[in-house]
Parts: sequence; structure tokens; C-alpha cells
Amino acid sequence: MTAPFEAPGDPRDLAADLVARARRAGADAADALLVEGTSVSAAQRLGEPEKVERSESADVGLRVFVGKRQACVSSTDMSKTALDELVERAVAMARAVPEDPDCGLADPSEVATSYPDLDSADPAEPDGAVLVARAKAAEGAAMAIAGVTNSEGAEAGWSRGRVAMAASNGFNGFYTITRHSLAVAVLAGEGTAMERDYDYMSAVYGADLDPPEAIGRRAGERAVARLKPRKAKTTRATVVFHPRAAHSLLNHLARAINGSAIARGTSFLKEKLNEQVFAPGITVVDDPLRKRGLRSRPFDAEGIATAKRNLVEDGVLKTWILDLRSARKLKMKTTGHAVRGTTSPPSPSASNLYLEAGTRTPDELMAEMKQGFFVTELMGFGLNMTTGDYSRGASGFWIEDGAIAYPVSEVTVAGNMKDMFRRLVPASDLEFRFGVDTPTVAIDGLTVAGE
Repeated sequence: MTAPFEAPGDPRDLAADLVARARRAGADAADALLVEGTSVSAAQRLGEPEKVERSESADVGLRVFVGKRQACVSSTDMSKTALDELVERAVAMARAVPEDPDCGLADPSEVATSYPDLDSADPAEPDGAVLVARAKAAEGAAMAIAGVTNSEGAEAGWSRGRVAMAASNGFNGFYTITRHSLAVAVLAGEGTAMERDYDYMSAVYGADLDPPEAIGRRAGERAVARLKPRKAKTTRATVVFHPRAAHSLLNHLARAINGSAIARGTSFLKEKLNEQVFAPGITVVDDPLRKRGLRSRPFDAEGIATAKRNLVEDGVLKTWILDLRSARKLKMKTTGHAVRGTTSPPSPSASNLYLEAGTRTPDELMAEMKQGFFVTELMGFGLNMTTGDYSRGASGFWIEDGAIAYPVSEVTVAGNMKDMFRRLVPASDLEFRFGVDTPTVAIDGLTVAGE
């Protein structure tokens, strides 16, 4: 039986040690990523506990370079023998794979030498009893809403991750992140006329979660409001997206301006850099340095310092989302957006992404509509990334004469993302709840396909 490897107290030391071993084994360059995680969750349904679980994990990933060849190897075994084998295997693989002219570490002059405290770790770790109480209170509040008849359950969770990274270019960094979460889903009505809805929230600090009772009430009220839905008639109308549906539009934008997609030529925005893609006045921000942000990070997965950026400013697309490899392909500089796990090389991805709020409330936006569709939930993944053609299943509420008239289900919303972005109007109700956040938005001229 292999004796366990006595890892140093600072995970950065283990990462740096792996890099040094790789260099001694013949790698021209290397980086190592260590991720340690602890999580606790508690679930209940109909007032009865279903589970209380705790898990702990540690994963290490080593990426080595031999010339312009790279290989990634990972392990959950931290014994000395396993790590020796990890290094040998990674170097051997790198010697055997094809060359990639765009791979490689950052230049030492590019890496972060200091980084800010983002207040990304709640020092208070809740025990199982606290999580059980949160789940119980949320489900109880949801079930107390008149018309709610059943529950899919409630689950409360907490996790903490420690991330350490070291590289042969001199970078060595570390940060800790925590997450508190609470979700509840319930059903209203009876038999085949039942409707389901939910509410969910996640926060870095437990103190920043909404009260469990408030989360439960919203879930119950939403489920009851969906009872006796109708099908809308096929028409062209203004579609209003609730924030929990609207944030998917920003996800589509992030995919469309991802450097990997731009380099491959597979994005409907591939020729739109520095051009008007939204209406004047629209701003989309990516802010990895937001304190207590759900996706905050002081440095990216290549050791580059992160920075707040306006991706869209006054409606104009200002930048792609780039890591080193995609930046080199496009003959540009990285924007510090690299992410990676322990098993794969970096790729570009946004952090805390949000659409800045407008000036009118959601009710004021709807008040102008003779008819429209208020979308609260979207289904499916109907977006052609090359053309921008968009079609997704939706449910929500029909708007008549500026007010919500009745619930609607089993309809499809369709358009083209390029046109949708240009006609998008944000409301004033922006809240930071998902990591990708928008206020309510209205887009006119979409096809609503129903009966």
C-alpha cells in the first residue's frame, strides 16, 4: 500500500513542486492547478428529511509543454508515487501529441504579481442543522400558499473551494471561494391540471441569501399563478423576459463573442467588433473583481490579472472574450478570461456578466403594450450560433392593454439574435442573483407561435 504524500500546508507549495518536477522530467514549461473542495447539502420533501450529505475532494491537474506540444493529466491521488507517475505520464504524452502553434504559457511580464481581496469566502461554515432548517422553512412557506398541493422538495447547500495555481513562468496564486444556495420547487392544482414552479438563490455569504420563507413564498405564488394556462395564438408581438429568463440572452452573447468561436468563424457576431450590435445606451459589463460576486476571480486560469470590462458600450461591441490561445489565433492580447478544470487546458469564459439597468420599471414597459408575452421560463436550446436564428419553448403570461391577463404555456418564441439585440430595452430592476444577470427586458417584433 502506498504511503500518503504529506502535502504542505499551503497548496501553492504542492502546485509549485509539481511544476518543478515536470521541468526536471524534461518539460520545457508547465503549470499546475490544485482544487480542494468541501460541500454540505440537506434536502427535504413534504416536511420529511431526504438527505444530509457532506463530501470532500482534492484534485490536481498538471499541464506540460514540450516545444509546441502540450498535454494535461490529473489525479485525485496525492501520494508521492502517484504524483511521480503523473509527471512522467504528462511529459510522455506531450512528446507524442501533434504540435499546437498557439499553445503556451503567458510571458512572465504578463502574469499577475498581486491581486485584490474579493471577499469571496464566508468564514462561517453552516452545519447540517442550519441547512436542514433553511430547507424546511423554504418548503413550509411554499406549501402554505393557497393552491399549492405538492412539493418536489427543497435543498440547501454550502460549499468551499480552495484554488491554487503555479507555473514555470513565475506565477503562483491562491484564493478561496464559498457558496450558499437554497432551492425549492412545488406544484399547484390537481391531476392533469397541475403546474410547477420554483425559486432558487445562491450567494457567497449566507447572510446575503434572501430569507428562506421569502424564497419559498415566491415559488408557491409562481406555481399558483400558472394554473389554467392557455395557448396564445400565433402572432408577432413584444416579448418581455423576466430576469430569470432574460439572463439566457446574455449567455448567448457570451458564446457569440467567445474567442474560440470567433477564431473558428462559427459566431453570428464574428464580423461585428467595434460595430453597433445593441441600441445606443446599452452597456454589458463583465466584472470578475466584484466583491462577493458569484463568479469573481482575482486572476484567470493562466495567471493573468482580471479586470472589469465593458463588453458592450453605448451599444457598440468593444471586445472579444479571450484566453491566450484564442488571442494568439486572432493576433490580439488576452483579456484575462481563461478558465480551466484540472483535466483540460484553458478556454475563454465570462465571469460576473451583467446588462446595466434601464430607467423604466417592468410595469412601465408593459403599460405601453396593446398585447405582448411575458416570458418567465424558457425550454430547450434553440439557437444557431452561426446564423443567430433563435427559437425556444416558453411559458409565462399574456399581456393585454398593458397588464397581465392570463397564464400561457406550450408556445415558442422565435427571432434572430442580431435583430433581438438591437431591439432590446432593459428595465430598471437589475439584481445580482445568478452570476449572469439582467433586469427585465422587452424585445418587440418577435414571433410567438401557439395555436
